[in-house]
Amino acid sequence: MKWRIILDKFITLISTMFFLFGIFILFWILKDVIVNGLKSINLSFFLEDPRPPGMEGGGLRNAIIGSFLITSISILIAFPIGILTATYISEYSKSSKFSNFVRFVCDVMASAPSIVIGAYVYALFVKPFNTFSAISGSFALSIIMIPIILKTLDELFRLVPNFTKEAAYALGAQKWKVITSIIWQYVRVGILTSVLLSFSRIIGETAPLLFTSFNNMFFEINLFKPMATLTVNIFNFAMSPYENWHKLAWSASFLIVIFVLIVNLTSRLLLKEH
Repeated sequence: MKWRIILDKFITLISTMFFLFGIFILFWILKDVIVNGLKSINLSFFLEDPRPPGMEGGGLRNAIIGSFLITSISILIAFPIGILTATYISEYSKSSKFSNFVRFVCDVMASAPSIVIGAYVYALFVKPFNTFSAISGSFALSIIMIPIILKTLDELFRLVPNFTKEAAYALGAQKWKVITSIIWQYVRVGILTSVLLSFSRIIGETAPLLFTSFNNMFFEINLFKPMATLTVNIFNFAMSPYENWHKLAWSASFLIVIFVLIVNLTSRLLLKEH
């Protein structure tokens, strides 16, 4: 018993030390991002495009708008596919071999490296048309989002009490009516949360966009042409030898960190209220 107590204290001490070390690294990174990022956050950062190398000033208006467009379209693609697939395997197919196969594929897709997904979309949408495009970037990000939405909703649909559905069926409600008016309404907060969590997952992705939407130093809203994004600009600017571009990269990093923080806090508040 004495050795068990000693071992328990030792393991607790080691766990606490690694916990504090992880928190220290996290706050160290956040400190650098906040301190360096705030230096170039001004009105020009949101209203101007990047200036040529060596010139001071400028902003990332093109990348901010580009990120908003690409991620918004990704949600429009991924959300209906995710919720309808989760509904089918939970309410229609249930524990069949097909639904289990879909769940297995979902787990594989969720663990697949994002760069592999980018290469796949490049071969499917970019190479045949001989051009990079924002819409191909949206397809790549939507493939990352779908497994997150599907997996989350599949688990949530199982939490809906059977007596609630049976009561609706007893009153003569059709299956589609039970799904839309009972099941979806019961987990509506979870549906929104799954979208927010998947959105925070893709907002920091770079590799798929390097293969698909590529980049554009100019303002562009044509979805069938290359388009700038914050993450790709961070990647390019951070490796450049120009100090002004380094400042813009820090500011873009700060903007993404703050946005992801807001999205995650919102999803947690929704879950807590539910």
